[in-house]
Amino acid sequence: MQYIKVRFTNISSDESDMLIAMLSDIGFNGFEEGENELLAYTDEDVYNSSELESVAAAIGCTYEIETLTHQNWNALWESNFQPVVVDNICTIRAHFHDIEVSTPYEIVITPKMSFGTGHHATTQLVIMQMMGLDFKKKSILDFGTGTGVLAIFAEMLGAETILAIDNDEWSVENAIENAARNNCRRITVLKASMEDIPAGKNDIILANINRHILLQHMADMYERLADGGLIVMSGLLAADRDIIVEGAGSAGFRLISEGSIDNWIALLFDKIQK
Repeated sequence: MQYIKVRFTNISSDESDMLIAMLSDIGFNGFEEGENELLAYTDEDVYNSSELESVAAAIGCTYEIETLTHQNWNALWESNFQPVVVDNICTIRAHFHDIEVSTPYEIVITPKMSFGTGHHATTQLVIMQMMGLDFKKKSILDFGTGTGVLAIFAEMLGAETILAIDNDEWSVENAIENAARNNCRRITVLKASMEDIPAGKNDIILANINRHILLQHMADMYERLADGGLIVMSGLLAADRDIIVEGAGSAGFRLISEGSIDNWIALLFDKIQK
């Protein structure tokens, strides 16, 4: 398998945030932010040059494209992957990092082409929201699991069962590997979309995806959440807040709290009876 690497240069932090949000909508699932630049990655078979050109034109930026092999991508990712400490709560590191960990929780992952390594603000925001919730003996649905970090953290917080789903084969394989590496026993990882999951009684849904997917699946998520259950939505820019709150309210969710880092936000809702 080959991957497409796109380098955007001479961009501001705000432009980088907007690019990540827009590129996520067209299938990009790996990002590295640098000084005035952004590297974005996607599978070659989902890459669409016209969509990429439209995104770049909307931001008003230039880009360069490179094709990477499976092996080259892994080597590049590992060489740039650094440990992450989330709010003095959780350390996320690669298996090859030899560091002293002082946080209450530690997640060890193999960094591959899956979104959610802990570096991005939205993953950190969801973890921070999760720390304020009671996961003990709860049933969890991780919608768009990526590396599986959030599912792994849910088990560490005491969840009884966790179903982690993603529609990307590479993410599914990576999440399974990472769950095993962290000795998780209560996580099931499936290649699936929300429509494939029966309506059930999930106590908590974690949905760190993007605005487009969240709005598309508001009703689906409502049906799969137990009455009084909680859902954390992220993958969102601050500019997305009002439309997400409105869409969630129409579906039957009530906003409880929110958090932000730079231009990114995470929103916590509960389910109310219509």
